[in-house]
Amino acid sequence: MDQVNNFDQDNSPEEIFLPLMTLREVVMFPGSIVPLFVGREKSIKAIESALADYDKKIFLVAQKDPKIEKPSKDDLFACGCVSRVLQMFRLPDGTIKVLFEGLYRARIELEEVDFSSRVPLVRVIALQDIEVDDLEAEALVRATHEAIEEYGRINAKMAKETILSMSSINQPGPLADALMPHLKLDFQKKQEVLEEIDPNKRLEKAYAYLQGEIEVFSLEKKIKTRVKKQMEKNQREYYLSEQLKAIHKEMGRETDPKAELDELEEKVKKKNMPEAAKEKALEEIKKLRMMPSNSAEYTVVHNYVDWILALPWNELKKTEIDIRSAEKVLNEDHFGLEKPKERILEYLAVQSLVDKIKGPILCLVGPPGVGKTSLAKSVARAMQRDFVRLSLGGVRDEAEIRGHRRTYVGALPGKIIQSLKRTKYNNPVFCLDEIDKMSTDFRGDPSAALLEVLDPEQNYAFNDHYLDLDYDLSNIFFITTANSLHSIPLPLQDRMEIIKLPGYLETEKKEIARHFLWPKQLKQHGLTKDNVFISDGAILEIIRRYTREAGVRNLEREIASICRKVAKRLVQGGDVSKKVQVSKSNIGTYLGVPKVRHGEREEKPLVGVTTGLAWTEVGGELLLVEVALMPGTGKVEITGKLGEVMQESARAALSYVRSRSDMFGLRPDFYKEIDIHVHVPEGATPKDGPSAGITLATSLVSALLNLPVRNDLAMTGEITLRGRVLPIGGLREKLLAARRAMISEVIIPEDNERELKEVPENVLKGLKITKVRHMDEVLPQALLGTTPDHLFCGRENIFPLAQKLLKEEFRTQAQ
Repeated sequence: MDQVNNFDQDNSPEEIFLPLMTLREVVMFPGSIVPLFVGREKSIKAIESALADYDKKIFLVAQKDPKIEKPSKDDLFACGCVSRVLQMFRLPDGTIKVLFEGLYRARIELEEVDFSSRVPLVRVIALQDIEVDDLEAEALVRATHEAIEEYGRINAKMAKETILSMSSINQPGPLADALMPHLKLDFQKKQEVLEEIDPNKRLEKAYAYLQGEIEVFSLEKKIKTRVKKQMEKNQREYYLSEQLKAIHKEMGRETDPKAELDELEEKVKKKNMPEAAKEKALEEIKKLRMMPSNSAEYTVVHNYVDWILALPWNELKKTEIDIRSAEKVLNEDHFGLEKPKERILEYLAVQSLVDKIKGPILCLVGPPGVGKTSLAKSVARAMQRDFVRLSLGGVRDEAEIRGHRRTYVGALPGKIIQSLKRTKYNNPVFCLDEIDKMSTDFRGDPSAALLEVLDPEQNYAFNDHYLDLDYDLSNIFFITTANSLHSIPLPLQDRMEIIKLPGYLETEKKEIARHFLWPKQLKQHGLTKDNVFISDGAILEIIRRYTREAGVRNLEREIASICRKVAKRLVQGGDVSKKVQVSKSNIGTYLGVPKVRHGEREEKPLVGVTTGLAWTEVGGELLLVEVALMPGTGKVEITGKLGEVMQESARAALSYVRSRSDMFGLRPDFYKEIDIHVHVPEGATPKDGPSAGITLATSLVSALLNLPVRNDLAMTGEITLRGRVLPIGGLREKLLAARRAMISEVIIPEDNERELKEVPENVLKGLKITKVRHMDEVLPQALLGTTPDHLFCGRENIFPLAQKLLKEEFRTQAQ
């Protein structure tokens, strides 16, 4: 393609072939020098080709749509500019910076453009200006020169050298080409000027655009002047705001940019809120009218008014109280939990009789997974109220409850007010979850801040630091949850009504699994009762061998695991209608090896081994206590990772035995020739509490007298130095553990007799309960082959074997 190209002259030959480069939002004019950043691969190759083969000449043409990354021939204008590459710099990011000089306007035949080649070459046809009237041209040139000088005076960005250079051009065509790159116009308008081959019309269009720019600059200067006169010395920082105001006025829009404040004030007047809050909001709106709208304080005050408007001050949800339907809802959602349900129904009954009662504050205390939070949700459903939940776990800052004062940057109300903003009514059921997980540091004590929230005598006027207004919380039904009480400060406990959820019995877990968890998991896993059946034995096996908890959370996980495996089995088998039987015998194929080992009673009576009962957070357990005697010097060793209280119980039990050595037929100094080792198995598990006192004493007496302890009997009770048996806690769970281990008789303190009324009948069925007041009543029941007369007959008792063991055999072994 070198047949007609003539690159030795800068004039415009009639027809040449040049590389094509497309421009986005840029129009190149003859005589102008423009720097451009080039990143597209095709464009870079076109520039390289121009430098290598075409004497630095290239044809530049604009795209119709600048968003198109790879334009076709239909996306280009036909008219462009033949240009020369003056300089080229390669940048580190792969792009290049090129300085182009426009030479002359030309056009191409779009049908001939071929973008498939490595460098698109086009046949460029030069466009010559037509002959025009010289007199008209001179008039246009003079008018344009005057306009350029005026434009230079009002546009400080226009260099004087540029104005002088354009003033020296006397031809209409070149003058228009020199002027257009300096005007802020859309590239479509510039393209129209480029395509005009009549010099006079071209300059006339450029002159019209120039006059438009002059008017815009003049109007802008007029606006700035007016704004400057309106501003005072102390308002210079609000310059942009006032300038915007002047622009609105010039465009004929609303003259007051703060007209929204009228609407805000109208909302405040219509809002159902206390008079104090309404007056405060109107006072703040009055301040807003005196502030510039772009100031930081304006935003703070506006947000404050928005918060006041967003809160449900006096909006109460009207509900019809139906005790029977409420009781039905509570029973549908939860099995057991009689005390919390009864308390809720009592509240509803009183509310139906009086116009208003102060909202109660209940604290549900129990181990994880017993249904504290879900019970709160059921209460809201039973009362037909909205439910709001706020987790207090990890809250350390007092401002999380009371809010920040508005003087702080980014201040917000406390979590209580924030949660109420999301509700439409001021009488929801509000659940404060994990109230025992709050902590205290240098930022304050959030539990102390909760005192006002949870005190029925104060919360009708709760004062949030951000609002600085009294907010009535007395219509809210507060329910708090906690895992334990010891980490809740006593003043906070005093504000709440404590309801303990000790955990579920095996029988309750079985009913919950059968009627609640199993149907729920079947539905979630796309199964039905026709697909899978689980027996009661399998459920009990899961409870006993695969979970160790007071609640039912892990039980639900294990049931979900069974459902997943059944679903996989049905899908892989291709028969989803097949019924699968899950029983106690095949539960291991679904859940694997049992994960939990519950305590089991001894196979036969043993000397020094007594079965006790313990309460843990996951329910009742058997607690074996072993005592071994060895020749020694009177040392006592206690092992099994016992806490301080349990170690003290062991010492108290030993002191009881020593104090009654005469009655047991033991020498007063019997302990000096032996070492006593007390051990509680499962040494990796921490154990503490006083309820193993009588169990420790029984094991000591059994070892010293060489009498076996019944293996079908278990006991629990605290012991004193005088041998009195004191009451203990967790009786229901302990009896269930004894029943599970097939214990036939349980010894309990007499003072715990009243708690037997709360133990289900199916747990007590077949279980003999022996109530004792003193340790002397325990030993004849626990030690085999003894009666009270035999045990406490004095020095000449009927246990010669024990005396021989103590007096002779140990002495011989020691020698």
